[in-house]
Amino acid sequence: MIAFVVLGVVMHGLSVPVFERMWQNLLDRPSGPMTFRFVLQPLMASIAALVDGVKDARTGRNPYLWTLLKDPRKRSSRLHEGLISTARVILLGLSMDLIYQVIVFDTFHPAEAVIIAGMLAFVPYLLLRGPVTRVARWWLDRGSADETR
Repeated sequence: MIAFVVLGVVMHGLSVPVFERMWQNLLDRPSGPMTFRFVLQPLMASIAALVDGVKDARTGRNPYLWTLLKDPRKRSSRLHEGLISTARVILLGLSMDLIYQVIVFDTFHPAEAVIIAGMLAFVPYLLLRGPVTRVARWWLDRGSADETR
């Protein structure tokens, strides 16, 4: 993803008109072709968050975002773990944005593809994994309390 950002800077430069074009392009995407990806990618990221959140609850790990924000020793490994879990969704997002840009713009803006893929794939994962962990932990604790009765 860093390579895409660097490639975008090399191809299109950094200037106020470039940033204006980029933000306008980002805002126009949901109303353009291939809008299904605005449902598909967050849905896939949510499924990954569900699976990983339940694993966290079963192993007694702290919620994901809380750990990223509050525990600098574990931040790098947990961030890496999240990126690995969402890697396929991010790659799918980059591919779909490439196709979108070729159809709509007849060119490729790599930095925009990175922003869209991150927003649609990693942000939902980041926001959902912790609450899923908490709900799953509550559910598992509830089940174990019922077994002891």
